[in-house]
Parts: sequence; structure tokens; C-alpha cells
Amino acid sequence: MAGAVQQAPPEQHRLPVRTLVSASIGNAVEWFDWTVYATFLVYFSTQFFPKENEALALIGTTSTYALAFFFRPLGGWLLGRFADLRGRKAGMLLTILLMAGGSLVIAILPTYEQVGWLAPLFLLLARIAQGMSLGGEVSNASAYLAEIAPPARRGRYSAFFYISTGTALLAASLLGVLLTNVLDDDQLSSYGWRIAFAAGGLLGLVGLWLRRSLSETDQFEENAAKARATKNPLLLTVKEHPRAVLQLCAFTMLSTLSYYTFFSALTPFAINFRDADANDVFLALSIGTALFVACCYPFGALSDRFGRKPQMLVWSAAIAVLIVPLSFLVQDRLASLVVVFSVGLVLYALLASIAPAIMSELFPTELRATGIGAWYNLTVAVFGGTAPLVITALSEADHPLWFFWYVAAAAVVAFCAILTLPETRGSELR
Repeated sequence: MAGAVQQAPPEQHRLPVRTLVSASIGNAVEWFDWTVYATFLVYFSTQFFPKENEALALIGTTSTYALAFFFRPLGGWLLGRFADLRGRKAGMLLTILLMAGGSLVIAILPTYEQVGWLAPLFLLLARIAQGMSLGGEVSNASAYLAEIAPPARRGRYSAFFYISTGTALLAASLLGVLLTNVLDDDQLSSYGWRIAFAAGGLLGLVGLWLRRSLSETDQFEENAAKARATKNPLLLTVKEHPRAVLQLCAFTMLSTLSYYTFFSALTPFAINFRDADANDVFLALSIGTALFVACCYPFGALSDRFGRKPQMLVWSAAIAVLIVPLSFLVQDRLASLVVVFSVGLVLYALLASIAPAIMSELFPTELRATGIGAWYNLTVAVFGGTAPLVITALSEADHPLWFFWYVAAAAVVAFCAILTLPETRGSELR
């Protein structure tokens, strides 16, 4: 028609990649450092405990690792509340500073021979700082990613959180392979492990520099006064949002057990009980981890199109049905190991890709970081912190397969809880 005004085509959305990387890099640093600690503790345990008793030194170093784990809920609560009061950016700067500082401190700590029992004490303090940091990082970065995302793209933005996790796990593993191939055992025990922690600290400083340029979210700015006026926020999450708390705990329980099954439990199970070659196991785990990273963004986009709830139901149902059969596929063959790790970690990506979005959609802005930080991290501490003990106890009782039935039971509980969730795809955050 003559004179008609032609409408301009809708502007294509461009992902703010630098912002998403800056927000997610803290999670990468957190998991890089935690993986480095677990990977190299056999080399530095006698640096912080008496060399005369290697078994006791290993127990002491492992206990330090586990004890720091239980400071996650405290960090999630305190640093989550800090972020609700002072802002997401301030919270994320503090968490990455604690983690980077902890790594750099461990890298330069004096040994037991130099300062005696002060060495393990300093190690414990550094790990506690990192444990609290990890608790705060999950809640603060999850809230930030959800709050900057357009409602129709929250799943895509959320996916970057665990893309960073998978990438960090791969990087830490590759660094471990590099150092163990270049240095001998004496060199690794003497100084090689310090290189790994220094690398984590430097990565953290890069993340700190990147995060300085982040802008505060509009959601926080609009609700800051309400957050400051809120008294006893942790109690309020239970009194005003009890269903959200229970739902969060239920699917986090399965998420945590899924993570520890495929990133932790399957490796010793394959080597000790199925006589699998260690190199084959680590290669299969690396392939599965790469697939996990590759699937996160497509699964985030899938949830934006078809919904969070169907994706979570598929994840929990598949884990319930497949986890025990997958355990029987763990054999001394590379092909079967690749299938197990690939299937398991692709299924885990269904949830991990959208976890920050789901958790953020459960609570209003003034309680968001506190609610996620406290209840997510408490669940992780209870089920993740006890997972190695459960695995060890069942293995010593000659029933290692029972652990997989335990995960299947958790999947049934999570499935039932997910059925009660409302669909939040495309919704505005409260």
C-alpha cells in the first residue's frame, strides 16, 4: 500500500560474551582450585604434615579438604546476604578475591619442617576461605546471570555458569597431566604442586580484573532498599517460601550426587572393582567432560524454547532408570567407559545448564542470593560431603553397587519434587 510505513526487522539479540565470561570465570577459578587440591594432595601432604607417617599426612590433608567443604553453607549464607545488601558485583568480587588469595597463599606456604604445626593450620585457614568463597560464588553468580538475562534467554545465559565449571575441570586435569609428565615425583613433591596453585591464583586475579568492569543488575538496584529492610532473611526463606526451599534441596541432592558419581565415584570404582586401565578411565572422563561443556549452551537454549520443567523431568527420570545399568557397563574396555561417562555427563548437562536460572526463579530478588546460598550449599555439604564416605563404606562392605541404587532413589525423590515446580520459561523474575 502506498505511503505505508515499513516496519524495521526485529533487532537480533547479541550475547554479551565478555560480561558472561566475567560473571562465570569465578566459578572456573573455584573448581580449578578445588580440582588441583584433590589432584596434587598426594604430592604435598608430607609438606604440611610430618614425613615420617605418610598415611597420617594423607589423612590430614584429605580431612582439611573435607572440612573446608562444610564451610560452604556458611559462606553461601554470609556472602549471599552480603550480595543481597551490597550488590551482586560486590559479592562476586569478594568471592573471587577469597579464592584467588587462598590459592596464592597455599602456593607460598612454608612447610612443616620450616614452621611445624603452623603449616597445616595455615593450610586449613586458606582452605576455609576457599570453601566459604565457593559457597558464595554459586549464589552470587547464579543471581547475577539470571538478573541480567532477558526473560526469553535466561536458560542460555545460565548455561555459561557450568560451561566454566567443565572447562576448569578439563584445564586442571590437563595441567595435572602436563606436570606429571614433565616433572618426576621428587620435583612434584618439592615444588611442582606449587606451580598448580599459583596458576589458579593468577587465573583468579585475571577474573578479579574482568569483574571490575561489570555493571550492577537493575533487579538489585530496584530492590536494594527492600533487601536492606528485610530482617532475618534466612528465616523468611523458610516461612514465606517453604516449597521453594524443599524443591531446591530435592533437585540439588540429585544434582550433587550426579556430579560426584561421574566426576568422582566412577573413577576408583572402575579401577578398583572392574580392573579398568587408569589411562582409559581418565581418557573416557575427559571425553565425557568435553561433551558436557559442549552440551550446556544448546540445553540452555532448549529450555528457553520448550521449558525448564520438561528438561528437568527427563534428566531425573533418565538418571533413575539408567544409573544402575550404566554401572554394569563399567568394564575394562575404553569403548564401554566412553559410553558410560558420555551418557552420564550429557544427562547431567540437562540440569547443570539451567541450574542458575531455576534456582534464581525460586526466590524474590531481596532473598535470592541468601536463599540459594544457604539451602543449595547446605544440601551440597550434606550429600556431596558425605558421598566419599558412603562410597568407601559400601565398597568396604563389598557392596559398591549399592551407591548407584542410592543415586537412583535420590532421582525418584527429585522427579517427584520437580513435578510440583511451576513452569518458568520466559517469566519475569520476582
